[in-house]
Amino acid sequence: MTIQPPDYGFYGELADWWPLISPPEEYTEEAAFFASVFASAPIPVREVLELGSGGGHNAFHLKSSYRMTLTDLSAPMLAVSRKLNPECEHILGDMRNLRLGRLFDAVFVHDAVAYMTSESDLRKVIETAFVHCRPGGVALFVPDDTSESFVAGSDCGGYDAPDGRGARYLEWSHAPIEGSNLSLTDYSFLLRNADGAVKVFHETHRLGLFSRQLWLQLIDEAGFSAIVVPESMTEDRSPREMFLGNKPLSS
Repeated sequence: MTIQPPDYGFYGELADWWPLISPPEEYTEEAAFFASVFASAPIPVREVLELGSGGGHNAFHLKSSYRMTLTDLSAPMLAVSRKLNPECEHILGDMRNLRLGRLFDAVFVHDAVAYMTSESDLRKVIETAFVHCRPGGVALFVPDDTSESFVAGSDCGGYDAPDGRGARYLEWSHAPIEGSNLSLTDYSFLLRNADGAVKVFHETHRLGLFSRQLWLQLIDEAGFSAIVVPESMTEDRSPREMFLGNKPLSS
């Protein structure tokens, strides 16, 4: 099957800017929390498959505790991750239909799952997690929002590099499209090269929003036993609701 690259320039032509837009240091606390969730599995978690691993910033923190296999639909983002995590296995693949023929103690799906804009696609991602999860293992899904928790708003940020490059972004999320499970988020980037030249980039991302009930239903239907895991952190933002699928030991 031919793998189609993502439509968004954010994960294509702009991939090299990712460490200045969302640097690995910002993931320290949440990665530690994810590790504490993995520790709840009935079996020891040593091997973790990450679906939609992006630039590898969670893996940067998790790789000291687990053997990480990182998969993403974007070859440019995997290239960024390889520089940061050369000791990890990287595989180009779509989380909806990836089949490696191997089992892992845990499967991890971070916020890339937001790009599943239909119930059918979300179901496929959860099925991918199930077929790669060892009996007694867990699958952790970390959407940024559910339909109950979503609040439209804006955010901004960005950082400078020692070589003179710099990036600034504005993220503007809008209320869900009426009668759908879709929301739109506009991203604008100001990107400064080392020579001082600045370019501007804008694009609109289509993101899926699903209810807590649907998340739990689809995880259960895949064969897991699903629970909600409230996030615990000290960052100045609203904690997320995560979804944990426990795969029965008898599977």
